[in-house]
Amino acid sequence: MSEVARRRFLQGASALGVAGMLGTGTASASSRYQWLSGDHHTHTQYSYDGMYTIEQQIRGALRHGTDWLVITDHGHQSHEAHSVEATAADLRRAQRKFPQLLLWHGMEWNVPGAEHATLFFEDCRDEAGVLRDFERQFDWRLNGAEASNPANERKALDAIRFLQTKIRNGTMKSALVFVNHPMRNGRVAPYEMRNMRDLAPDIVVGMEGAPGAQGDGDPLRGPGGHRGGYANSPGSNSYAGYPPEAYKTYGGFDWMTAKLGGVWDSLLAEGLGWWITSNSDSHFNSRDTIVRVPEPGNQFDLFGKHLDPLDVGPPQVSPPYVDFFPCEFSRTVVGATRRSRGAVMEGLRAGRAWVSHGGLVDDLRFTVHGTGGAETMGGRLRVRRGSDVTVLVKARLATRPNSAGFIPKLRRLDLIKGAVTGRASAETLSTPHVKVERSYEPRWHYAVFTHTFRNVREPFYLRLRGTDGNRGAFEPQADTPGAAKPWEDLWCYTNPIFVEVR
Repeated sequence: MSEVARRRFLQGASALGVAGMLGTGTASASSRYQWLSGDHHTHTQYSYDGMYTIEQQIRGALRHGTDWLVITDHGHQSHEAHSVEATAADLRRAQRKFPQLLLWHGMEWNVPGAEHATLFFEDCRDEAGVLRDFERQFDWRLNGAEASNPANERKALDAIRFLQTKIRNGTMKSALVFVNHPMRNGRVAPYEMRNMRDLAPDIVVGMEGAPGAQGDGDPLRGPGGHRGGYANSPGSNSYAGYPPEAYKTYGGFDWMTAKLGGVWDSLLAEGLGWWITSNSDSHFNSRDTIVRVPEPGNQFDLFGKHLDPLDVGPPQVSPPYVDFFPCEFSRTVVGATRRSRGAVMEGLRAGRAWVSHGGLVDDLRFTVHGTGGAETMGGRLRVRRGSDVTVLVKARLATRPNSAGFIPKLRRLDLIKGAVTGRASAETLSTPHVKVERSYEPRWHYAVFTHTFRNVREPFYLRLRGTDGNRGAFEPQADTPGAAKPWEDLWCYTNPIFVEVR
């Protein structure tokens, strides 16, 4: 977005007289942040199932407007033995070569008793050594703790305590964990998420609202199967309480997120933060001409690294996964107080983020205003009982073609309201106290909407979702082979704002 366009967007509400109606706090709630696009789930040649060099992954990310990026190669015996220092050395070179990109050395953790999660640190001394130590002790590929049972679930909590100890003793300033593709195999139970969140709410802060590998649903450039690889059904390690429909994506988003009044809403109804992101899970990217070269079958086992892939001409047609480069299709946009790694992590930890697919919107601002001032995504607005609360939504619609070659159109924004009802059972999967309060149909390039709740009496939260409306129904529809083309069913979501009533 050009600086002139950005200023015009931020001034859009004032042009309609909205700022004066809401008071002086209107602009400061969201405009004091830099909104940075990024991805916390990407893979390289240091993953057993990856391909790209770190530089290739970074160059692809920068082509698509990525501001921040976490490299998260899989935990694996050969990775722990050979890859950690090599990755760290490549990242140091990359940071010198691409100073415009905020870059982390993280990992995709095989969580004991569950499946996968992103892990990364802030200002960690001997980062590679801490990552290897964590991987050796707590990754189920290394210690045989994969099965869903109480002992392994306790080991996952021990891993979080390990991180807490490192923060307390000054080894690192902070750490973040996000649960990845939670319903791909249904192996992370609702009580596991709650237990990790409750143990360390500043570390385990959320989940992928939408999985990567969205190109798996594309019949032209991919296998035409299931978005995100969500082709599974319950297995021996799956949580028995999940219904069969939970193993699908809906408009590309995980069932936990897309189901109105579902798992995500049940967590928010407790009045506690649990944030969503959207990521590429990039392994082999759609239409890319970079391809893996032939190599001995034991290459990764011996060296913890695949041979450098080559740009050899025609696009790959049958990779094992079909992903996109970071921010090419999925992006997580974070409100940061400055352009730094620590500020991005603080924004993610605070839930100050929105997510989008396919370039559906260029910018999305969402604030709530009341007697206590104004708050944006992830915030908590405290108001007097009986006072009014006003929502302000500003959307800047897409103006440039996305990487599929067309300009997407945002056809509807839904304002969703949920009641905060307090602590729930650890196995709760739903809440009935959620509804679409109002829907908006943007008609102009800059869309500004307001809505006022009168005489508020009880606490609640608000969140937004948007759609291109191509699949017609009011609620997101299940993605199934033949009806899972990623570019033809686009959605965006914000994290919530809580309203606390006194």
